[in-house]
Amino acid sequence: MSVPDYMQCAEDHQTVLVVVQPVGIVPEDQFFKIYKRIASVSQVSIKNSQRLLYIRYRHHYLSENNEWGDFQTHRKVVGLIAITTCDSSKEWPQTSERFHGQKEVYSSTLYDSRLLVFGLQGEIAEQPRTDVVFYPGFENCPDVEKRVEDFVESIFIVLESKRLDRATDKSGDKIPLLCVPFEKKDFVGLDTDSRHYKKRCQGRMRKHVGDLCLQAGMLQDALVHYHMAVELLRGVNDFLWLGAALEGLCSASVIFHYPGGTAGKKAGQKPNMSQPTDAGKRHRPGAQEVLIDPGALTTSGISADTSTEIGRAKNCLSQEDIIEKYKEAISYYGKYKNAGVIELEACVKAVRVLAIQKRAREAADFLQNAVYINLGQLSEEEKIQRYSILSELYELIGFYRKSAFFKRVAAMQCVAPTISEPGWRACYKLLLETLPGYSLSLDPKDFRKGTHLGWAAVQIRLLHELVYASRRMGNPGLSVRHLSFLLQTMLDFLSDQEKKEVTQNLENYTSKCPGGMDIITLPDGLKLPPVPFTKLPIVRSVKLLELPASLRPHKVKDLLGKSMTSASPFIYSPISIHNRGEERSKIDFQWVQGDVCEVQLMVYNPMPYELRVENVGLLTSGVEFESLPAALSLPAESGLYPVTLVGIPQTSGNIVINGYHASVFGVTSECLLENLPSVKNSGCLVEVIPSLPRLQLSTSLPRFVSALTPQSKEELSSSVALQLYNGETQEMTITLENFGSVDIETLEVTSKVINTKEKMFGEFLSWDLEQALSHLPLKSGQSLTFNLTVNVKLDFSGQENLLHDLNDDGISVTGLPISSPLRQVLKTRNESKSVSSESGKAEYSHVKTLEAIINLKYSGGAGKVGGYYRELSLGVHVDVEPSLFFTRVSTLPATSTRQCHLLFDIFNPTEHELTVSAKNNQDLVLHPSECQRMAIQVDKFDFESPPQQHQENICLTDLKHLEEERQHAQGCRINSKLGICWNIISFMLFRTSRGGEASVEGVLNQLVLEHLQLAPLQWDVLVNGKPCDCDIIADCKVGDAITLEVRLVNQSQNSVGPMTLTVVPYQDFQNGVHYYDLEDSVTFIGSNTFYIDTVKPKGTSVFEGAMIFLYTGDFYLSIKFQDDSSGRELPLAWFTLPSVHIRVLDVPPQAGA
Repeated sequence: MSVPDYMQCAEDHQTVLVVVQPVGIVPEDQFFKIYKRIASVSQVSIKNSQRLLYIRYRHHYLSENNEWGDFQTHRKVVGLIAITTCDSSKEWPQTSERFHGQKEVYSSTLYDSRLLVFGLQGEIAEQPRTDVVFYPGFENCPDVEKRVEDFVESIFIVLESKRLDRATDKSGDKIPLLCVPFEKKDFVGLDTDSRHYKKRCQGRMRKHVGDLCLQAGMLQDALVHYHMAVELLRGVNDFLWLGAALEGLCSASVIFHYPGGTAGKKAGQKPNMSQPTDAGKRHRPGAQEVLIDPGALTTSGISADTSTEIGRAKNCLSQEDIIEKYKEAISYYGKYKNAGVIELEACVKAVRVLAIQKRAREAADFLQNAVYINLGQLSEEEKIQRYSILSELYELIGFYRKSAFFKRVAAMQCVAPTISEPGWRACYKLLLETLPGYSLSLDPKDFRKGTHLGWAAVQIRLLHELVYASRRMGNPGLSVRHLSFLLQTMLDFLSDQEKKEVTQNLENYTSKCPGGMDIITLPDGLKLPPVPFTKLPIVRSVKLLELPASLRPHKVKDLLGKSMTSASPFIYSPISIHNRGEERSKIDFQWVQGDVCEVQLMVYNPMPYELRVENVGLLTSGVEFESLPAALSLPAESGLYPVTLVGIPQTSGNIVINGYHASVFGVTSECLLENLPSVKNSGCLVEVIPSLPRLQLSTSLPRFVSALTPQSKEELSSSVALQLYNGETQEMTITLENFGSVDIETLEVTSKVINTKEKMFGEFLSWDLEQALSHLPLKSGQSLTFNLTVNVKLDFSGQENLLHDLNDDGISVTGLPISSPLRQVLKTRNESKSVSSESGKAEYSHVKTLEAIINLKYSGGAGKVGGYYRELSLGVHVDVEPSLFFTRVSTLPATSTRQCHLLFDIFNPTEHELTVSAKNNQDLVLHPSECQRMAIQVDKFDFESPPQQHQENICLTDLKHLEEERQHAQGCRINSKLGICWNIISFMLFRTSRGGEASVEGVLNQLVLEHLQLAPLQWDVLVNGKPCDCDIIADCKVGDAITLEVRLVNQSQNSVGPMTLTVVPYQDFQNGVHYYDLEDSVTFIGSNTFYIDTVKPKGTSVFEGAMIFLYTGDFYLSIKFQDDSSGRELPLAWFTLPSVHIRVLDVPPQAGA
């Protein structure tokens, strides 16, 4: 016997073997259809008995194996069922002859046989026969199973008769010697009368009867006979049959302990050993528990009465003893070279029992022994079968890697060089089955769970073999998939040279069959998932980029300053709970429909050479999105490298960035972010709002590359830079072009000064949009312009260091020192102050910087309906150089009480000559670094008094703010009256004008403002009805009475008076002496004193008097007053009356005098 049955198990010893074979030409599918129906009758309950007969069916069985039927009766073919087709009665004789010929093959062991004939009808079919059954066709055979049961019962009758015949044999010395085929030549010439020979015959027959009892369903009887056979055969050293007896004993014990069998993964529950009789009856009806005494065994024959054989041990082996007896039996088999198949099958049976007992290490020892059993020259198919069964058995005991090893050996055997037609498909199938044993899965998701499992070197080798096998199968797509999987999952374990070789092979394969993301389904139904290259390149972070500052959408704010939203107006809404997760992952900026949006990936090339990645684009869901593919080339081991992927959303709504797609080495990959646990991302859900217009800004000035100061914290669309002198004004033209596809419907311009350290006067930026707005709506491709005026007015007051560079002659006017006599030239710096450090140089560097941002808000289209707009920001950077400084300001009284002189010390800090002009004043020319004084006569101002505060508790900051506003208003009025302007002469020669205004708003102190303030009490003196003020001289004749009229207007907030005014005449000799004794020269008509009653606010009072001059000459009238109100002291400046100059002539005055 050379071909082992690897599927055998211990419970097969209780079965009878029935061969089912076709006779003649039978369709294969129809044969196996009938065969399955026959095989379904695996056990039959015997009539009039409580026993069961178990049947084992085979459709192919070697006749040489049948010769071992005496050694183990379950190997003996006792039944034959032949299946044939016969279409006519003419074919029946030939069919019948073939059936008889088939019976001759197994004639020595056959108990009974049946022939199932399909297709024959008529007279022959109607003849009653016991061994032939006729059916009209394969589809019309309803009682096949019933016929098989009858057939099995007939086999049982023969089996039972043989058992009884052998068990009751009393012939003693006439017991035949049972032999295996290779023993027959060894027993020629032996002494058959010896006691040793007789014991051998008895022992072998006992073992044979045990087999028959086991087949006949008498388990306990079989155990008794096996025990007796073991004792007999052990005494004569008949090791081969002793091993068979031990194996039979083990098989019967296994059947008792594991009624569910050992062939499956799970066995039934073990019976209760405390009640063996009942258990035996349950599982083998009719059997009885018997104890034996080896000493009671006779040498004369086989006693049929086993009830008297009472011994010292139970018949059934324990679970531990079963394995020990298996080991002993196998050791005996190993003594015989020709019993290799028996030894191998015994090892397999023991392993199945140990697998149920979960004794994996002992099972591995049995399997290791089975590996080294020499069965002679095996065919390639037999080798494949042997290694496959070994693999299955190792898997059964949990040795998965060992199982994978033998399965891989079987796979390699399928394509051995000695095979003329290698079975690459079988090899590939077996290799796939080895993957779990090596902790290898073809799903790349299993390799993202953390620590790598298994031996990487073995896994790489196995994947290479899969690639090669699939290529030899003629399936390049499968090769690409496996090679892609190898590169993706084993990249960290490949050397640089291996990486290069794998990628070269992959490129060669993909040139014929590009790789994709399709699921590959194998013929056996196994599905190979796609393999995205998430490591080529490795992505470290994903960041959705906000639109550029000029294209970012902004939400229109409501009256409360909050962005308008369509969210629920309720504080709590259960509907909003479902959207919380989405809101948390949503990014806090928006994209715009129709605009190019960007996603930045930080990637790394782990390969030792340049990596070319093509067709890189975004994978999205939600709104319709047009991805714009890109290509990139990453240097070898590049480190983190930024890659920007772009696309255009075609509709509005929420868009989710799911990942990216790329093509590397000809393999297209779709890499999802959720499958990249190491990737850092700040969110992948962003809102896409409806389309908005796009505006491009340009100016008539060149762009300024540098950004504004860091304090601005704003991103600018564009910026311009100007260099102006303080007080200079410049205009620039701003052009706005609609380069989008949506019309611009609204436009709003605002400005904000971001550098407010310098005090400014007037409007820094101004514009007029009336003409520009008339062009709205602005169509695509159209443009509009408007002018922006930049007016720089900073503080013109001189710096502290400049005051030290002026000579002071000590003249004081209104309490302030001024330079004399009205002009003073600045000393050279070498004489005044040395500049020895950078800080000292900075004191003379008076360049200041002004920065502002012009915001242009615009909207239109569907975005405007949704409440969104865009904003362009133009940065304006102005370097302000000083044009002139007012180093000192003072006042001098004028001849008129309603006027005064303003004195300005003006310094030219530029490198050019300046001309300074004012209203009704001569131009002043200043050389570089020169200081001169300019005097300007101005009318005093009637500044309105601030409103009185009635609240008792007034914040000091409010008072300070009110005071600043009052001073600013006063300065504006004074500045408009003066109209001081400057021009640079050198620019005028080149026909380019550089000039501007000089503001005095920041240089006037409180004392100067008080001198410029028109007194609240306005006094007017009229002589003969003509006002006398300034240098006006009133003429009169000697002896004529002249009228003197004094008018008082109370502009203050309070009542004034009562008070008295006294008129005192005098003469000025122009030498500092005033002569008041003029009683003989001037006569008053009436009193020279006027009494003034209380004058209410805004009230007016007029007083009149008369006087006569008796002599000619120049006379002056000094009007003195006295405040008669108790406890009130009014400021002296309120009573400054104009002096009156009267010229008395002897003759009447002439015109023009």
